[in-house]
Amino acid sequence: MTRRSVAAVAVAVLSAAGLAAALATTATAGPPPPRLALDGGMVDALARDLHLTPDQARARLHREADAARTEGTLKTRLGPAFAGAWLNEDATELVVGVTAASQIQAVEAAGARPKVVQRSLAQLDALKVKLDRNARNAPKTVPGWYVDTPTNTVVLLARDATAAQTFARASGLADADVRVEPSTEEPRPLIDVIGGNAYYIGSGSRCSVGFAVEGGFVTAGHCGRAGASTTQPSGTFAGSSFPGNDYAWVRTAAGNTGRALVNRYPGTVPVAGSTEAPVGASVCRSGSTTGWRCGTIQQKNTSVTYPEGTITGLTRTNACAEPGDSGGSWLTGDQAQGVTSGGSGNCTSGGTIYFQPVNEILQVYGLRLLVGGGGPTSTTSPTTTTSNPGQTTWQPGVAYATGSLVTYDGVGYRCLQGHTSQPGWDPPAVPALWERVS
Repeated sequence: MTRRSVAAVAVAVLSAAGLAAALATTATAGPPPPRLALDGGMVDALARDLHLTPDQARARLHREADAARTEGTLKTRLGPAFAGAWLNEDATELVVGVTAASQIQAVEAAGARPKVVQRSLAQLDALKVKLDRNARNAPKTVPGWYVDTPTNTVVLLARDATAAQTFARASGLADADVRVEPSTEEPRPLIDVIGGNAYYIGSGSRCSVGFAVEGGFVTAGHCGRAGASTTQPSGTFAGSSFPGNDYAWVRTAAGNTGRALVNRYPGTVPVAGSTEAPVGASVCRSGSTTGWRCGTIQQKNTSVTYPEGTITGLTRTNACAEPGDSGGSWLTGDQAQGVTSGGSGNCTSGGTIYFQPVNEILQVYGLRLLVGGGGPTSTTSPTTTTSNPGQTTWQPGVAYATGSLVTYDGVGYRCLQGHTSQPGWDPPAVPALWERVS
């Protein structure tokens, strides 16, 4: 925690006697400061999270404002002797550290409780700067460090105390300057998951987010195998298929928030559903290399042969893309269409780019697309079926995508290859096209 954040936490509660003294001091210098205009939502949230009544929350906020003014005044008045300020254990009294006994009276006169300590705040900050300068050599078992004014030391959070102490000594700190505190923290950035934004896989390769779904996001299968880890946002590939298909989904870690949005570079566009657009419709894509690019849908159910193998069921377009755009979003209006697979050309000379239809991904993994104006939704069936004697959802004349799920006479089947069904092509009759799953 930095000195600034410690100070922010320390803008807190004076004792009743201290508050009266502070107000008396203010009265001699001029009119008291105006009362805070408190936001109702802030009061409600504070009451909820600190287990207070609304009246207690309002009173606390007013006292904290008074304490903040007191801290600021004393910091200026004490100068080099100031050693920080903080709340006592039950948050009813402002404590101010000083390095000289001669400053005690000034702190008491301001309505706070003095505590004589060894190091000034400036000295503590200087110790922390030594760690900051050596940050590149910090062991992975040390998730952070901060100035701790109540103990008048610099604290190192650590999963390995020995490694932390070695790091502190290598940074130029004495053992007495540092307090090692056991910690299980594993900090990570908390990120809004938005279509078209970059994310990173393993040692640093980059792809683009397709669309936020409940629990994570969809992307291209060639971006990562199942089990591979991601950063920005942090997560793990929960499923991936490539070649044959080119789809995957990443289950994101707690704290990463999915949004029903796609980056338009600049700005964002909403995602309202996943109704499939017809051939000839305009389509735009978003990716972290070339941003927002548009074209038209030329063909569907296209098979494309990459060096790694053939991909079936892709949609062909004349919108451009480049490496790093893989996995990114395709939309027609506000309707999600798919995620970038690959193609040829670039955004200077033009080219042909293919996308993996999004509804197939949602269906295969049983995912729910996040849409604007409400919670997650799905236009697809779950990934597994349960036997229901007599039930048949398979029908002739339907274009089934690879991975589609149907039931036939109460038995579940998965489509192995995209096709338009014909009479007599029911799943039991054509095992080359259908795989039994229940």
